[in-house]
Amino acid sequence: MAIIQTQTTVFKLNLLKGLENFNVGSPYTYKIALYNGDADLNSTVTTYTTTNEVTGSGYTAGGKTLTPTSLGSDTDTNTAYVSFNNVTWSPASFTTSGALVYNSITNAAVFLLNFGESKTSSTTFTITFPTATSTTAVLRIS
Repeated sequence: MAIIQTQTTVFKLNLLKGLENFNVGSPYTYKIALYNGDADLNSTVTTYTTTNEVTGSGYTAGGKTLTPTSLGSDTDTNTAYVSFNNVTWSPASFTTSGALVYNSITNAAVFLLNFGESKTSSTTFTITFPTATSTTAVLRIS
């Protein structure tokens, strides 16, 4: 099984339907759920799933709220992007290999993160998002 880091197809379709909005103050709430190495997640995932979701001390099914902080764009690269606050689980005692970001109002899958290897935490687990630019943001559209 594998977690493929990508945007989901349903997310792209929902953008065209006007069903996603990352603007601060949007009526949508986004969440980030963690998954173990047995998860099979790729661009065809349509909704949040509990299959192979992490279990352990400090983790609640469904994950945590993921807060968009700003929208940006780069006219030179014709790219729009979103920045997010970091997310922390503490205390935390679990192992995870990746994450699914989803719209918690519709449960629609948005994008997937692959951590490159299994990460084990026994105290605090933080997902640190890079400074968002047209080349570094984890969610960008070009």
